[in-house]
Amino acid sequence: MDRLMKTALLFVTLLSLFSACSSGRSIVITSTGAKADAQTDNAPAIQKAIDKVSASGGGTVTVPAGDFLTGPIELKSGVELHLEMGARLLGIADRTAYEKAHMMLDGERSVFSSLIYAQGQENIAISGPGTIDGQGGDPAFDVGKEDPGDRPMIILFRDCKGVAVSDVRLRNSAHWVQYYTGCEGVRVNGVDVYSHTNYNNDGIDIESKDVVVSDCIFDCEDDAICLKGLTMCEDVSVSNCVAASNCNAIKLGTASIAGYRNISVSNISVRSASEDNFRHWSTKIKGVTSPVTVISGIAVEVVDGGICENVNISNVSMRDVQTPIFIRMGRRNESRLPGGSRMKGISISGVTAISESMMSSSITGVPGLYPEDIHLSDIVITAPGGGTADMVKIPVPEEEFSYPENRKLGHSLPASGLYVRHAKNVYLSNVAFNFRKPDARPLIVTDDCTNLVQQ
Repeated sequence: MDRLMKTALLFVTLLSLFSACSSGRSIVITSTGAKADAQTDNAPAIQKAIDKVSASGGGTVTVPAGDFLTGPIELKSGVELHLEMGARLLGIADRTAYEKAHMMLDGERSVFSSLIYAQGQENIAISGPGTIDGQGGDPAFDVGKEDPGDRPMIILFRDCKGVAVSDVRLRNSAHWVQYYTGCEGVRVNGVDVYSHTNYNNDGIDIESKDVVVSDCIFDCEDDAICLKGLTMCEDVSVSNCVAASNCNAIKLGTASIAGYRNISVSNISVRSASEDNFRHWSTKIKGVTSPVTVISGIAVEVVDGGICENVNISNVSMRDVQTPIFIRMGRRNESRLPGGSRMKGISISGVTAISESMMSSSITGVPGLYPEDIHLSDIVITAPGGGTADMVKIPVPEEEFSYPENRKLGHSLPASGLYVRHAKNVYLSNVAFNFRKPDARPLIVTDDCTNLVQQ
């Protein structure tokens, strides 16, 4: 099926969603017993309204102004959950309450849970302008970074078709803020995310097909815009967003067993997060010149055996970043795919960046795994400078089996502008580097790079 036909079918699907929501039943949750006292667990009352509307063929469940405490809610086919101005859904701070929200995945209980969840549903929606607050900073969720299973997300939709999330405010998740996995036909528009209360507060995680994310603000502790690839993530468009993060702003990875295909990211403003409650990079990494920074403005990573093909990232303005561009292949997991892991056809253009570290931009594979056909054009990077001749001599570790992050290659690189190793067919056009202080390192350093072309 060609892309035009797929777009037409998706449009029809979304029309049916909005038609169902507008022409079906409409229930206000107070009519099914919900109380805006910020104390009562309103999950039974809200679920009753959702079940009624879905059973009647679809429509809207409305949350009026007020503070409504709730446990996990299952969104069902044909239902739009609409939060009016002044409405707040507050996630109950009780880890045991989320046990029922752990979905089944390949016959086994998933480690992930969520405040609002759906699996295998069609034509579902969440809309604003109200707020969903996961209350993820509550001591009940203080279980550490390595135990995400006891920390619920705010939204988790799995294997759903026809998903629309718009104009809602998402606050204070205990884990990732929102995760769309195995879905098809996802629209996320005008969503405002602010989450700095716990570990792993990704702004949005996408692992689906036919996805459009636009006009959103992500201000979060962990990765802001994150595409994952446990299953194939393809035909994804992200545009006109703000990405503020203490980790990576725009990231393809880390999970990359299947990978990514046909990805477009454009018109993104990248900056440091409004809070830094966990990272404090300037105290941990030598050479970081600002107290609050983004790890990488653009990170494209395949380390788990998957593929990355036809990725176009354009018109990105970034500041407060350690590394503007980080492209990485590795062998954290071996490939299960015919032909093995590959990264080919990556285009990054129209980037202006102000960096705050000695960890310059890089394109690196490992022996036998080479990023190919990488195009960088119309890029201007301003770096702090101050690099010394001794930095050129520091060996860069391969780290082929490790988690991919800029600092794994060292706190400085031999190049002041771009370091390229184990790569093929790298094309640079109108790429410029400026420095606030003199830098003794060469602008570009290559190692085992076949066919680097500068224009």
